[in-house]
Amino acid sequence: MTTSERTEFDADAAEDILRKACAVADVDPDGIEILRFGDHAVFRIDGGRIVSRVGRSPDRLSSVRREVAVARWLAAEGYPAARLVTEAEQPVVVEGHPVTFWEGLADGEAYAGTGEMGELLRRLHELEPPPFSLPPLRPFETVPQRLERAAIPDATRAYLGSMAERLAAEYDYLRFLLPAGPLHGDFNVGNVLHDGAGYPKVIDLDGFVTGPREWDLMQTAMYYDSFGWHTEAEYADFVVGYGFDVRQWSGYAVLRSVRELLMITWLSQNAGANPRAAEEVERRVETLRSGGSRRDWAPF
Repeated sequence: MTTSERTEFDADAAEDILRKACAVADVDPDGIEILRFGDHAVFRIDGGRIVSRVGRSPDRLSSVRREVAVARWLAAEGYPAARLVTEAEQPVVVEGHPVTFWEGLADGEAYAGTGEMGELLRRLHELEPPPFSLPPLRPFETVPQRLERAAIPDATRAYLGSMAERLAAEYDYLRFLLPAGPLHGDFNVGNVLHDGAGYPKVIDLDGFVTGPREWDLMQTAMYYDSFGWHTEAEYADFVVGYGFDVRQWSGYAVLRSVRELLMITWLSQNAGANPRAAEEVERRVETLRSGGSRRDWAPF
């Protein structure tokens, strides 16, 4: 389901695209409120009854189609994850941008506990593979494009590009302990929310791939030991829930650096439109250069 024409992508353009998609999908665009702006612009509609995701560019279309297939697979398995809404074919494509509509889980964002997160991730990794193919994990695939369109100093771009080349070589030598299989791809506390009844559900399903399970464990570990965003007790609950502490694996430091690189390049996409994001990118890069603490990294 497609309409034509292209536009520059910022928060205002994303909202305009969303309103056009609502008309196609017969969704009432009441009370639109932006939640996040990154690879997707994420909006709350009607007080959170519906959440919509607007892809940044046409190159997101294949991953969004995969996201729709993943959502239907998880629903068939009875796994607690985000559910699609509306009878319309999804994604709706407006001016090249894929748009999807999802059940809102609750008023506001009620994050799951880390113990719940560990249990849900273990259950996800125990599922049989879906009846369709998932692409392999390619950690560095998005980095060149992100850096090309990022409004950051040339020296910062060159440093991050060089870092990506070095880490790609190190990544190839990693030896993983856990078996490979379907991954969420971006599993962290921001993507596990309580619904209106208080049950935890996994959201943001567009990053599903096949690869080493250690990948899905990394962000929670880093949020604890690198950034201090989880307490020691919270991380311990996550480890108990999942049954494995990725920090004890020999490749943890390399994969942590890969994740840091991706966090910075993801944020760099907003540097041109958001001075606070631009400042944060430079702060993070300076800690990489100096080997300084990551405790001052601000969440985005």
